[in-house]
Amino acid sequence: MSLSVGIVGLPNAGKSTLFNALTRAHAAVGAFPFTTIDPSTGVVPVPDPRLERLAELFRPPRVIPATVTFTDIAGLVRGAHRGEGLGNQFLGHIRSADAIAFVLRCFAASDVGHVEGEVDPLRDLEILELELALADLTALERRLDRVGRVARAGAGGKQARSEVELIERLRQGLERGEPARRIEVAEEEAALLRDFQLLTAKPVVVVGNVDEDTLQGELPAAALPLRERALEEGAEFVAVSAKLEAELAELEPAEAQEFLSQLGLAETGLGQLSAAGYRALSLITFFTAGEKEVRAWTVRQGATAVEAAAAIHTDFAKGFIRAEVCRWDELEAAGGYAGVRERGQRRLEGRDYLTQDGDVMHFLFNV
Repeated sequence: MSLSVGIVGLPNAGKSTLFNALTRAHAAVGAFPFTTIDPSTGVVPVPDPRLERLAELFRPPRVIPATVTFTDIAGLVRGAHRGEGLGNQFLGHIRSADAIAFVLRCFAASDVGHVEGEVDPLRDLEILELELALADLTALERRLDRVGRVARAGAGGKQARSEVELIERLRQGLERGEPARRIEVAEEEAALLRDFQLLTAKPVVVVGNVDEDTLQGELPAAALPLRERALEEGAEFVAVSAKLEAELAELEPAEAQEFLSQLGLAETGLGQLSAAGYRALSLITFFTAGEKEVRAWTVRQGATAVEAAAAIHTDFAKGFIRAEVCRWDELEAAGGYAGVRERGQRRLEGRDYLTQDGDVMHFLFNV
């Protein structure tokens, strides 16, 4: 599976600059609203030092990282749900995303105006959350109109009535200011909620776009309320500098890493965003490694060995016999599979084994 993230922000928040830096897709950028008039999508590799270390060990002809799909839409403005601005036209493009990244402006720049007049990222976050909630209410009302007719006619029976009850509960929550992700639903309703593809049901990463100078010290005062809000709501928070990421995107990987080191930074914005997205969605990475290929695979936390096998190919899962498992760092330290076997660190696991982040797995199966 591949992680997909929809990037949402007010005009001139720096989201298209950040998107370009992450994807090197070169979407149009300008110091005026609505530069991005078509949704832009980019698929980018997830930085993972573990994958690089395994590749150094086996030196295969193919090294395949996990990926993140980013979708950038036009900036939202206050009143977007009523058709103000352009962003509302493209919200449908992120309804299928796994998570949403709110990009909030935490920097002051006299040459780049703010659509609300002054920099206040917490206010901007509240505007974005409100517009997404109002867009969800509109979508629920349309669905209720359709399903309600079926329920009243009796044709849909119990299923239609259950759907109507869920829609009403979600509507009431949204009207109270609660995003759908914080509204309790029964286990049997979870699949239906996913089918609704509500924007406010998705996990959130709050991204503070700060001046690059502030990344080396304390967060700027404007970003502190964002971090507090994220902590209160159980959301992920990341501070990045879109301007710095744009500069790094122009460098070769080795040069970019050296530049980061000179700044005293350990990780790029892409690495931070990817890690935050994985945590928000409870995703983990396991690896397959050998002389022909080293590859990273993404599964949900709690995935069994047979579910991990299915991520590679359904035939692996159907004919599953067992999995040979070791830790990536044990494999590196031992110098290869022979070494981990000698040390007793390569285990045989059955179909119910819970895959761990950083496992290196080899599956035995019947054709």
